[in-house]
Amino acid sequence: MQNAFMAGTIIAIVSGVVGVFVVARNMPFLTHTLSEIGFAGAAFGLFVGWTPLAGMLAFTTVSSVAVGQLSSKPSRRESSITSISALAIGLGILFLSLSNQNASSATNILFGSVIGISRTEVVEVAVLAIVVLLVILGLYRPLKFDSFDAVGARVAGVHQTLLASVFLIALAFSVSVAAQIVGSLLIFILLTLPAAAAKYFAHGVGSMIGLSILFALIGVWLGIAISYWTNWPVSFFIAVIEVLIYFIGIGANHLAARN
Repeated sequence: MQNAFMAGTIIAIVSGVVGVFVVARNMPFLTHTLSEIGFAGAAFGLFVGWTPLAGMLAFTTVSSVAVGQLSSKPSRRESSITSISALAIGLGILFLSLSNQNASSATNILFGSVIGISRTEVVEVAVLAIVVLLVILGLYRPLKFDSFDAVGARVAGVHQTLLASVFLIALAFSVSVAAQIVGSLLIFILLTLPAAAAKYFAHGVGSMIGLSILFALIGVWLGIAISYWTNWPVSFFIAVIEVLIYFIGIGANHLAARN
């Protein structure tokens, strides 16, 4: 249980920080695609004898930039992302079938298994999280500029293509980290909903990041605790809590607009 809370805290912090830029750059759909690519990668890892995390990292990192390039033009964005999602799901099912893994392995990949996470896995998650946070910290000023004022960033000479590629790789790492608790198919919960809710309460990027982390922590901590007491899937409780927070944000924003 201690390992679960340690891993959950790390994952919530990373998701809260990265999620702000995911929402600002309008990337929730792309995040969902990377989660499905992560599913294929985790299944491939089981097939070749790697850990699911190693396979997920390999697939999402290699695919992130390619997916970003394919979806760079609005006219073909949805079609490109949809086709890649379909291919990733198909590959994931194929690799699981070829690896002869039991149903519990598939369930863990899809929906997470944080309650049984080991100390070694906590260390792996922590190392990946530190890498992601260092990248975001190093790119913070240009990334904030480009995410919240893309036209101004272009005029100011920000290297948007390079910046987008580096951020996509950081996002791929974040997907692999977050999958350890909510699973590959529900990653977008932590990478989008806390940040989406935070924008209704915050008036600056810094406060938005702080609230996004707070909302992610609330969902993860309560989700793990309730899952432990009920023996129900932790991802279910995290999803419910984050959706509730999001709708509270919408309601608060609606009341503020009326007043």
